[in-house]
Amino acid sequence: MTLPNPSEAARVAPPAPLGMLAELTHRCPLSCPYCSNPVELDKRSGELDTETWKRVFSEAAAMGVLHLHLSGGEPTARKDIVELTAHAVKVGLYTNLITSGIGVQREKLEELANAGLDHVQLSIQDAEAENADKIAGLSGAHDKKRIFAGWVLELGMPLTINAVIHRGNVENIEALVNMALDFGARRVEIAHSQYYGWALENRKMLMPTREQVMKAAETVERLRAELQGKLVIDAVVPDYYARRPKPCVGGWGKQSLNVTPQGKVLPCHAAETIPHLEFDYVTEKSLSEIWTNGSAFEAYRGTDWMKEPCTSCPRKEIDFGGCRCQALAITGDPRNADPACSLSPFHAKITSLAIKDAADDGRDYIYRRFGATPGNAARVQITRNGAPV
Repeated sequence: MTLPNPSEAARVAPPAPLGMLAELTHRCPLSCPYCSNPVELDKRSGELDTETWKRVFSEAAAMGVLHLHLSGGEPTARKDIVELTAHAVKVGLYTNLITSGIGVQREKLEELANAGLDHVQLSIQDAEAENADKIAGLSGAHDKKRIFAGWVLELGMPLTINAVIHRGNVENIEALVNMALDFGARRVEIAHSQYYGWALENRKMLMPTREQVMKAAETVERLRAELQGKLVIDAVVPDYYARRPKPCVGGWGKQSLNVTPQGKVLPCHAAETIPHLEFDYVTEKSLSEIWTNGSAFEAYRGTDWMKEPCTSCPRKEIDFGGCRCQALAITGDPRNADPACSLSPFHAKITSLAIKDAADDGRDYIYRRFGATPGNAARVQITRNGAPV
């Protein structure tokens, strides 16, 4: 009789994830400079087929996943988006479509509604149409989004507006919130840019000043009080000016997982930036097996991996050391305390980077283009009323 390995016998399986982000495609009509997708995008030819995605959704539901976020890129670029949505609804997942609203015809949106789509999350670049189109890299995009939002309401689906905040629109938060109300949204997400992937390439152009961040926070709190009962306002604060780190994705391998267009399963959106991690694919293993035993998920799950000052910190079960990807990007070691934490020996470094970048006089976004890398990406000058700003 073979006895189990003591460490394996004592190991407690992680609880089921609550949510899954399904990146159906990296194709997108916009070129946002803060894009959180990886620098190297997955090609259309490598995307999972319809039946594989449906199997993954079934496995997710069987595991206990409640929320399915259909994302991209632009998820409606998939011709099978209605079929995928219908299957997700069939297996009991709450479906949230995260979309740019560009290129989606009303008939397609109606098909999605009839398939049982639960919720729509629409990205908005600014309340000012001209500046919004500049940020998105597409003329006329803002007006199309306004029309799309109207369709969502006509079809009886709840709407969330998501606005990524940075130097180019941080002064317009109140206008963005008022626009969300005008659009008929029930919720608005004011999310300061997180500096991973393509956004890291644009940090000097995107970073707001500390004064702008403080003013933005005051504006959000005031609007929350004024609009209580009318609009839910969620806020994601900028790490570079924080004193405490966010519990990244609710704790690494604790609450959520991502599946890329090619079927790679990630603990968080930017996990691929950590070079020593090995990721599994849904084409080779079940979603449950990857979640429970995948080496990438086990790498920073819990607290055993921590170094000081996290090891002895009373908050270690609250923020779980913060963001591993940010620790790597700023300190060179993903096991270090997130430098957003004031207790981190690298906290002064992230603060100085923020101050330096916010003062940078760079005037061009590096726009996101499919197949582009930082070295060959298009730089487009930002103008207002025909003049550079």
